[in-house]
Amino acid sequence: MQTTFTAEQLADPHVEESEKILRKCVHCGFCTATCPTYVTLGNELDSPRGRIYLIKDMLENGRPADEQIVTHIDRCLSCLSCMTTCPSGVNYMHLVDHARAHIEQTYKRPFADRAIRSLLAAVLPYPARFRAALMLAKIGRPFAGLFEALPALKPLSAMLKLAPGSVPRRSKNSAPGLHKAAGTRKKRVALLTGCAQAVLDPGINDATISLLTRLGVEVVVPKGETCCGSLVHHMGREEAALVSARQNVDAWTAEIENGGLDAVIITASGCGTTIKDYGFMLRLDAAYAQKAARVSALAKDVTEFLATLDMPEPTVKPELTVAYHSACSMQHGQKITRQPKDLLAKAGFTVKEPREGHLCCGSAGTYNIMQPEISAKLRDRKVKNIEATGAALVATGNIGCITQIASAAKLPVVHTVELLDWAYGGKKPAGI
Repeated sequence: MQTTFTAEQLADPHVEESEKILRKCVHCGFCTATCPTYVTLGNELDSPRGRIYLIKDMLENGRPADEQIVTHIDRCLSCLSCMTTCPSGVNYMHLVDHARAHIEQTYKRPFADRAIRSLLAAVLPYPARFRAALMLAKIGRPFAGLFEALPALKPLSAMLKLAPGSVPRRSKNSAPGLHKAAGTRKKRVALLTGCAQAVLDPGINDATISLLTRLGVEVVVPKGETCCGSLVHHMGREEAALVSARQNVDAWTAEIENGGLDAVIITASGCGTTIKDYGFMLRLDAAYAQKAARVSALAKDVTEFLATLDMPEPTVKPELTVAYHSACSMQHGQKITRQPKDLLAKAGFTVKEPREGHLCCGSAGTYNIMQPEISAKLRDRKVKNIEATGAALVATGNIGCITQIASAAKLPVVHTVELLDWAYGGKKPAGI
């Protein structure tokens, strides 16, 4: 793609990076076939190629975002399926991240939209606030229908509908601490406890610690960890995202320098995609660029890490058929495709892959709140394909997908690591 940026524009390192990305696009349109919003809506401007044209026009002309570009960028799930499909290596993720930051800086959203986004940014990344909000949601749930009738308040309705009926107790494993390996220590890792996941399903990290320590891995939950920053990052709130990134880099660097780390383990693939990008996000920060790159290199999804270990024979033979849902952030963001399925198969599960596995379930961070209608269509399509496998349950590696699919599926939906922990001597996951 030809570009006409001026030398003055290219002096901005963010524009310079976007210009390099734009020049790689050859307009082939392969991305349209695998884009969930284009498949659902049929609008060229709701495809990666269409959004690329809009972003190019906005950045080249140095103009503020307008309602048209905001509409179509907001509809993007950042599922990154287009990056898997693209034959030219266009880094759409970095391009759309830049576009979102530009929108945040130059476009004034309607009041209700601004208020809801600010509420999400102020609550979701903070476990104590999120827990309190979920408890309050019980009071607000009867008003969900009223909010849905008002277009500007539909996100509040979606929020209330997604809120669980009960909130699990806080796990002691969420607190900073050291979990020693059983027997001889073979590895030492840090575990990201996360924000939303630690509240919605603390059993995921409990199962991770249980399994890893039995396999001879020492697990540390460092002091100073915070949200990975992805929730605000995808809202275009770049400075807030970088604050979180720096805080986590500091926490994990302290552990690297005091005892060493073989990996930083992440159990929510959406977080993993962002943390693996810390090196890029902080590349312009002289104080953090090198440290962030080191952290990104150590970041591993829990299944990615388990695949490097010599797994023993399973203790339990579940003999269950599992539909494996590969989260977009897992297969497209991190390019992890075989490891979770291979681990489940080795543990004794029969693994089935649903049709259209490349398409997003519609969760995508806060997307199922901010774009509830498109999200519901994608969820229903995903659930239909999952249930067609005839599996007894669903396994996946991202809390957003678990919440989204469970809101419509008749099957139990659990994290992959919970099934692996069970097969290798841990607790049986609830609901199975």
